[in-house]
Formats: sequence, C-alpha cells, structure tokens
Amino acid sequence: MEIQFLRIARLGTLAFWGLILMPLHQALAQEVGDHQYTSQAIEAGSQVYTQQCALCHGPQGDLVDGINLSIGQFRTVQSDTDLRQVISEGAAQGRMPAFTLRAEEMNGVIAFIRAGFDPEGVAVRIGDPIRGKMLFEGAGQCADCHRVGGVGPRTAPDLSNIGAIRTPASLQRNILDPATALLPINRSVRLVTRFEETIVGRRLNEDTYTVQVIDSQERLRSLKKIDLVSYEISDEPSKQPTTMSSDEVADVIGYLLTLRGLE
Repeated sequence: MEIQFLRIARLGTLAFWGLILMPLHQALAQEVGDHQYTSQAIEAGSQVYTQQCALCHGPQGDLVDGINLSIGQFRTVQSDTDLRQVISEGAAQGRMPAFTLRAEEMNGVIAFIRAGFDPEGVAVRIGDPIRGKMLFEGAGQCADCHRVGGVGPRTAPDLSNIGAIRTPASLQRNILDPATALLPINRSVRLVTRFEETIVGRRLNEDTYTVQVIDSQERLRSLKKIDLVSYEISDEPSKQPTTMSSDEVADVIGYLLTLRGLE
C-alpha cells in the first residue's frame, strides 16, 4: 500500500488510552491478555507496599542504597520473575527478608512498583531480557530496522539507550500501537528540492532554517528549507502492530529496558 503523507501543518495529536477497571479476581487473566497489570492490581499493591515494604524501602522506594523502586533502579532485578524471586526468597544475605504473599498480593506489589508508585499509573509486565534479545534479533524482526550498540541499519531510531529514556509503558505502546506512539520527529518524510530531487527518509532534527534526515539509502542529509519545494510528513507509521504473543512482548520490553547506552 502506498504511504500517505500529510503536510506538516496537519500533524495530529497522540491518542491517550485508559485502563478498564475490573474485579481483582479477574486481574491475573487480564495481565497476560493485554500485556499489563490492571488498575485494580496497582491499587491493591500500593496497600501491600505500605504495610510490608515501606519500613525499609521508604514511601518513595529510595531508602536502600543503590535501589530506587519507583524508577525501576535495582541491583540485580530485571524481569518480573526476578522481582517475584527476591520478594519470596529474600536477598542481600538476609538483609532483605523473604515474604509469603498471596498471588494477588504478589501481583499487586509488582504492579505498583512497575507503575512507578502511581496507583493511577500503567504497569507493564516485564519479561525475560535474554529471551527478549533473541526475539529482537530474530523472530520479532526488530533488528531489521533498528540499530543497537553500533550494529544494525539506520532506517529506524537507534535504540542503544532506549531503556534510559523511555518508560515500560511507552515501549509497550510502541510495540502494540505504533500509530499512537511514534514521536513526530521520527515520522517518515518526503521532500522535493528546487533542483527536482525527491528525498524519502526519516527526520532526525529540524530548526527554523534546516532539516536533517536519513534518506532511504542511509545517507545523512542536511537541507535548507529555502531550497525545498515541498516538505511532507507521513501520516502512517513505519511499522505495523506486532503479531508477537503477550509473553514475547513482555520479554522484548525486558530486553529494551537493559539498553542504556553503556555497551
């Protein structure tokens, strides 16, 4: 299907998605079904955290040196499975005691942590980063477009530090509903110069007088706006919603969160 373009003045706004409240006993089924924890689980988890965790970790989750639960800063934890293990088995040679929680309490406190301590926030289920890396580089076909650690094409945004600048909810939305999540600066562009050259690519930067793009041949181009006959921005996302399963999406998110530009 031919890509449709809109004039720059017609850029739309991003859509916002809400969460549907439901009884707590339905939370476990929904977590797998829609990739995220429910609002009900997050709210219940805030109560568990206050009763069981706040004494040591503090109301904001930042009292233990090197750990800040509200922003996802851990010493060893990456996936939700890691979190469950630390909570149920303890850690740090007994300084973190083991807790015996019911399934809904465990899911709730993890949801509350993943929502950034916001009872009204969105908590995304985070899977295994090792499996996620395999999916990213293989069946998920993410590496066909994205570059990581200096390896890969430049036709889509470089993800080498994506885990440091995007939240789990933002990463999930990019995978599940790219049309509502793609930043305007990353949309495909089509430019025609007064020299009758047509350039299709991805916008990297723009100011009052110039625009920089990566063209379809992965060349960096800097163009003066005074030399452009037309400048159009795509109304279509460069990728379609994923066909990966909920478990696979959680694993890929787990991997992306490890990408912090430190390689």
